[in-house]
Amino acid sequence: MTTEALQPAPGSVGLVSAQTAHFTEALPLRAGGALADYDLVFETYGTLNAERSNAVLVCHALSGSHHLAGRYDGQTRDSGWWNNLIGPGKPLDTDKFFVIGVNNLGGCFGSTGPASRNPATGEPWGAGFPFVTVEDWVDSQARLMDRLGIEQLAAVLGGSLGGMQALAWTLRYPERVRHGMVIAAASKLSTENIAFNEVARQAILTDPDFHGGDFYRHGIVPHRGLRLARMIGHITYLSDDAMAAKFGRKLRHDTPQYHFDVEFEIESYLRYQGDKFAGFFDANTYLLTTKALDYFDPAWDYEGNLEAALARAQADFFIASFTTDWRFSPARSRELAFALLHNGRRVSYAEIDSPAGHDSFLLDNPQYHGAMRAYFQNIEV
Repeated sequence: MTTEALQPAPGSVGLVSAQTAHFTEALPLRAGGALADYDLVFETYGTLNAERSNAVLVCHALSGSHHLAGRYDGQTRDSGWWNNLIGPGKPLDTDKFFVIGVNNLGGCFGSTGPASRNPATGEPWGAGFPFVTVEDWVDSQARLMDRLGIEQLAAVLGGSLGGMQALAWTLRYPERVRHGMVIAAASKLSTENIAFNEVARQAILTDPDFHGGDFYRHGIVPHRGLRLARMIGHITYLSDDAMAAKFGRKLRHDTPQYHFDVEFEIESYLRYQGDKFAGFFDANTYLLTTKALDYFDPAWDYEGNLEAALARAQADFFIASFTTDWRFSPARSRELAFALLHNGRRVSYAEIDSPAGHDSFLLDNPQYHGAMRAYFQNIEV
């Protein structure tokens, strides 16, 4: 391998490494109790300026992690899940901003989670890991910002579940966020979304290899349940038009074979995605994360009044939705934007024409990235 092959591509943050912050002060949890002696794994890109005013926290979605951009030692190409957005000269420009990605508590990419050792037993937490919520994640992230010496964030950005975290930041720590950027998200899940999450969880919970969440001690993985959960989820991330354009009704063979094995190309795709996911994701983390999605609802304590719930926010907002996203539809983003406007907040709203469904927020759409770039360029640091 040549030295030239390892040079960062234009716009890449290049070689990166994860860091671990250990916390001994117990973190109170919204569901009750507290979590002590926990780790948060994170990565940073760019340089924190002398005023410590250019930090942007990026919150990840269900299957995401702290690894936002760049590549690890030994890799020949970038592997971060938001490479197309983050880097020198990109919409979230690391020549201007100091970008931070954190793996959420309960995750399976290094932060303390169900596969971590429970100090009380010496065994993996498994099903005994406490419920964590979006608010708990935000509280733990705030402690990490304290550790990094960042009193106020220039912005908190996230898509999907990450967008819910960005919104929660503006409500729990209103004085610490100048800009909240909520992409392809909503203030709460619809009933339909909760239903999809429950079906996916049941696929895991009823897998005989799940063993009530303590599959670690059996040396196995509930592969079938995870695989099916991901297949269900993946269908909701795509639009009908996107699936039709990519797969249509194409068969793997010229004529129907009349069997229950893979016949249509869409079946092959879903099985591939399910198998890949089951190879790296933790089943207990999936259960915890989807429940955190279900429970999030800032208006719950305000008798469903979203305007009242958002009155605490002090940030300016950028909200983006995508026309074919039926999991988090544009109507849900507009609802959030209107509630913020009625509270006197400054809101920029972009409704992006995209055929790709919910996954659009991860893709390199020129209109979407143009709007993001323009907003970031107007953030003063």
